[in-house]
Parts: sequence; structure tokens; C-alpha cells
Amino acid sequence: MSTVKVTDESFETDVLQAERPVLVDFWAEWCGPCKQIAPALEQLSDELADKVTIAKLNIEESPTTPSRYGVRGIPTMMLFKGGQMASMKVGAMPKQKILEWLTEAGVAA
Repeated sequence: MSTVKVTDESFETDVLQAERPVLVDFWAEWCGPCKQIAPALEQLSDELADKVTIAKLNIEESPTTPSRYGVRGIPTMMLFKGGQMASMKVGAMPKQKILEWLTEAGVAA
């Protein structure tokens, strides 16, 4: 399962009402570090398909949601569980670090 595109319009349904945890990657086309972590997120999306949904929200196409959650720098990754933001990481990190973060948050274990 590849990453899912989320917009301001679909955020409520795709993220807040999701039955399982959702990792949302707030990114933009011009962001170099965002492009760096994209392949890792795609791989994790396949590897953890039964545990977590990995979604991408383009902050330029959908500016309302990042503003609501106080996103100031990208890439910002937020983990949502049961409609609530459970954990957040700002900045690019290697796949292994993302996996460790998800494991600490009780998702990838």
C-alpha cells in the first residue's frame, strides 16, 4: 500500500476518523528534505500497511490543516491516533529513525 494523499477537505475523514493510526507527512514540492524522506515513507507504508496509514499533505495545496496544527517547518510528521495528535517530529530523518519513532509511539511494534 503506498502513501495516501490527504487534503484540507479529506483530513477529517482520512485522518481524524481513521480506525487505525495515521502518520501525516506535511510537505511541499520545493522542500529538499521532504523529497529525501519520501522514499522511506513509501517503504514504511508498504512494510507497515497493516499497522499504520501513511498520508502526505501538501501544505501549499492545503494550507488550513497545517495552520490548525501549528506546522512551522517542513517536513513535519504527526502521528494521529483516535482522532488526536499523539506524537510529532520535525525535520528529515532516515527510515530507521522514523521506524524507531513509530515503535516508541506503539505503532510499529
